[in-house]
Amino acid sequence: MKKSVKAALLSGLVFPGVGHLYLKRWVAGILLAGVAGYALYFIVSVALAIALDVSQKIESGAIPADINTVNSIVTEQLSGSAQATELASFTLLACWVIGVISAYWQGRLQGKHDAQIAASHPDQRRSSIQRLLVAAVF
Repeated sequence: MKKSVKAALLSGLVFPGVGHLYLKRWVAGILLAGVAGYALYFIVSVALAIALDVSQKIESGAIPADINTVNSIVTEQLSGSAQATELASFTLLACWVIGVISAYWQGRLQGKHDAQIAASHPDQRRSSIQRLLVAAVF
């Protein structure tokens, strides 16, 4: 499998930026992973805060444990943070898409560069065992 495909799959299936880290593009990988990680942290923290608040109200008896009541309270609380949560969701999605496309593109560029180096330096195409054998003979 080509490096570009591996990098794109890593960014798409694991987490944004992982494909860049595989390609040793440290700055881009850390930047993508950091932004995506913060967006994911924000989304999870909002959901967790709402879940804890609703469960505390149910345990205290302030609201009944009825699915319709819980649904309306969760919907009401989500509407208060809707813009920020939507922005974080869009940011996470954008990081994922940018990560996949950029990792594939960077992998293709790196593959072409490696092919040019191998073509211009035929000695580098030899395996390490071949180089040891040549060095031992001469």
